Amino acid sequence: MISYAPFYDTLFKQGRTEYDLIYHHGISSHTLYRMKQGKPITTSTLDTLCFILDCNVSDILTYIPDVAE
Repeated sequence: MISYAPFYDTLFKQGRTEYDLIYHHGISSHTLYRMKQGKPITTSTLDTLCFILDCNVSDILTYIPDVAE
């Protein structure tokens, strides 16, 4: 499972908001909604977020392995 929890930590540490990403950088509100829901985003969007936030992919998402039952 992919978790976007690091993304929100990165935003907080940089003092940025979703509003900033939407209105100043053109990130779709739908994309941010998908991230909140844990849905996939494109690698192009991931690249754009890394550029805007000047960070690594690991600062935006993390992989959490499924626990076998």
